[in-house]
Amino acid sequence: MNIKKLILQGEGTTLDFKKTVTNHEKIARSIVAFANHKGGQLLIGVADDGTIRGVKSEDEERYMLLKSAQQFCRPAIDLTFEEVYIEDKLLLVVNIGASETKPHYALDENKKWWVYFRIQDKSLLASKILVDVIKKSTEHQTHPIPHGKEEHVLFDYLGEEGRITLKQFSKIIKSSYKKAQKILVAQILGGTIRPHSSEKEEYFTSIQPQQLVK
Repeated sequence: MNIKKLILQGEGTTLDFKKTVTNHEKIARSIVAFANHKGGQLLIGVADDGTIRGVKSEDEERYMLLKSAQQFCRPAIDLTFEEVYIEDKLLLVVNIGASETKPHYALDENKKWWVYFRIQDKSLLASKILVDVIKKSTEHQTHPIPHGKEEHVLFDYLGEEGRITLKQFSKIIKSSYKKAQKILVAQILGGTIRPHSSEKEEYFTSIQPQQLVK
């Protein structure tokens, strides 16, 4: 494993940096988000900007992570660890596989359970649409991505406006939220559109060809 090369790539869908682990709830969100998506790795001892800091106590970090994965994630999530030395500093590599028992929930500070999902370099609270995506992704569907009348309307709109919300899509195809959501979920699973979350709303954009190969 070329850790230096991995760090230079920066945080993304399957990689997250943590300088240290001090909060069970926060690290549980990251673990759940990876397990609910493609899996990924946590690099403990690396700052957000990629600076290698190292861990002071590998045993303490491992204990915090295992407790978070077992008691603050539901269902519990298995982790595997690797120890790597770079520049005489110890890093802890935490491997999280894509789960077959998703969705997983993380416990927050108010003792409530929430689903999280990895989008680009963020572990975000999952909307109803994303929870549906997570559930359906375990079904191993091999059906071709549907491209009917509604789908053509969707991509025509995205071509002109660049983004769309569930409410907008439901309106332009003159259909229920349930049907519009089903179409969006199928396209997310097919890798043709990408969900985004902002403080105000969730919206969707088309994935460009160059993005598909990442």
